Amino acid sequence: MSHWKERVLGDETNFVQTVTVDGDVAGSFVAWWDGDRRFLGYWLGRAYWGRGIGSRALELFLERERNRPLHADPFSGNTGSVRLLEKHGFSPAGTVRHGDDEHVMFVLA
Repeated sequence: MSHWKERVLGDETNFVQTVTVDGDVAGSFVAWWDGDRRFLGYWLGRAYWGRGIGSRALELFLERERNRPLHADPFSGNTGSVRLLEKHGFSPAGTVRHGDDEHVMFVLA
């Protein structure tokens, strides 16, 4: 929680949106700067997968987060996340490693 409070919510350059469904918190989206690149991150509770909620939430988030290019690097094995980004116009731009895991780098121009 201290990371979220201090580094995410406490940084005024970050843009954070909570995803709600029928008044319940379903997940969140965040955009932040890493050097000169703007990144997108998100989390959606498993109970909300496969219902179009993430797709609609990302659509609404991208209407408000206007910085481009916008980068995202989901785990390559997370096919749902990869499809979500592709559906919203993100293009693959190579791979990166985070520890032992390979991630796909996506960019929205």
